[in-house]
Amino acid sequence: MIHPHLRMRHLRVFLETARLGSLSAAAETLHVSQPAASKTVRELEEILDVQLFDRSGRRLALSRAGKIFQQHAGTALADLERGQKLLRELPQSQRKLAVGALPTAATGLFPDAAARFRASHPECTLRVSTGPNWLLLSQLREGALDLVVGRMPATGTGEGLSFRQLYWERVVPVIRPGHPLEGRDWEPADLLRFPLMLPPAGAVISGSVRAFLQSLGLGEPIPAYENVSHAFGRRVVARSDTIWFISAGVVRAELDSGELTVLPVQNELLGGPVGISLRDGMLPDPVLQGLVDELVAVAAEHPAQGV
Repeated sequence: MIHPHLRMRHLRVFLETARLGSLSAAAETLHVSQPAASKTVRELEEILDVQLFDRSGRRLALSRAGKIFQQHAGTALADLERGQKLLRELPQSQRKLAVGALPTAATGLFPDAAARFRASHPECTLRVSTGPNWLLLSQLREGALDLVVGRMPATGTGEGLSFRQLYWERVVPVIRPGHPLEGRDWEPADLLRFPLMLPPAGAVISGSVRAFLQSLGLGEPIPAYENVSHAFGRRVVARSDTIWFISAGVVRAELDSGELTVLPVQNELLGGPVGISLRDGMLPDPVLQGLVDELVAVAAEHPAQGV
């Protein structure tokens, strides 16, 4: 156990005196008076209860105990200085941002903005969470997330939050190329001939999709799947006659590549604003504001959201 009275000044004066063989030289190097240096060495010898120097000659020489202590004290001080140097070399502004990304923003808008943000803020780590709207908004409200990007919160779920719209995005029914309804006139009842994939009740777009189906006189059809997951939905639709009602942004890449296609509908119920949710009254610091600015910039360059 290290003696409670041992101080860094004891080690420095001792090591310099041992190196130079002179108290006066050590005092000059350390910018202290010779009496102060001499007193410090005496204190150290009292703390260790040994004589560290042989004082019989004109030049101070280390005793056997002094040589042992010099080896270990020098190593300890070198390790401390090395650790201090490593800490100084760390980035000065370590920062993490916790972001919730809803499916409509997770496949295009947010990844593009995150890549730009990384280029301008390499010292910041983005921790990205996905999940249902209600969960991410709850985590934002509690402070576990700094920002959520996606659909505007449904009525009654945005308490304590502010929303900044970036663009309007449609919800679309998507099908595979070659689907029996592709390129032909169809009646609303035709939708019920095929498996439907609808958003689950907790999804923001669930209300608008069900309102649309009711407006067609289809009531509350029982879906084959309830899902907004990109990976699951795209594979099921690409391999079957399933009709998937989903935000256009979730399947933007598949629509652009022709892997999936839209079953044309004319109804403004299928759509809503996409944007940024923050805690109400929160003033973003420069780092968080930088991410907001990149989201705004990418959204301005985003292709038209209507399909």
